[in-house]
Amino acid sequence: MIETVVIFLKAAGIGMAVAAPVGPMSLLCMRRSLTDGWRWGLATGAGIAVGDGIYAAVAALGLAGVSAFVLAWEKQLHLAAGLFLIWLGLKTFFTKDEDRVADVAPAASLGAAFFATVALTLTNPPTIVMFAAVFTALAPTSGFDPTVALATVGGVLTGSFLWWVGVVAVVSALRAALGRRIRVWIDRVAGVVLAVLGADQIRRA
Repeated sequence: MIETVVIFLKAAGIGMAVAAPVGPMSLLCMRRSLTDGWRWGLATGAGIAVGDGIYAAVAALGLAGVSAFVLAWEKQLHLAAGLFLIWLGLKTFFTKDEDRVADVAPAASLGAAFFATVALTLTNPPTIVMFAAVFTALAPTSGFDPTVALATVGGVLTGSFLWWVGVVAVVSALRAALGRRIRVWIDRVAGVVLAVLGADQIRRA
């Protein structure tokens, strides 16, 4: 029991470490928290965490067929991610001030944001390889253990989600201190950066 808890905590730390580097997903979460409100930021962070959890589950359960499939389609997934990020960046940049989302977002829109973020997170197949290495390091020497696999996946999901909760909390606190004009300009800069990151994804494809 104690060993399982230790593995869960280690996996949670790994989940945080995976989520921490600044990239397109980090920028997307911060941008939505800053300009659209904490609900959108939290929906985005939850989507990223679930995407990480899915890849961790594939690695932990040894689903070789799934891993081979997504790795074989890696270039196409990078292309899809790049096109989506460019579209999102341009949409963000050219959105009129009066059309920007207020503090309260419709549930349907939040759901769409969540599922779109899960899909976008899953466009990075090499994540499976990384989580496979993590699971190999954490797994007992006796072989596959469902309890350990569950603890590993749960830990990654929990750690990643806690990181995004912290990011949303910090950005939302800054949001209250910034004026609307500054938030609009930050939003436009974020749009440009998202488009650039999208172009980089296409280059990788």
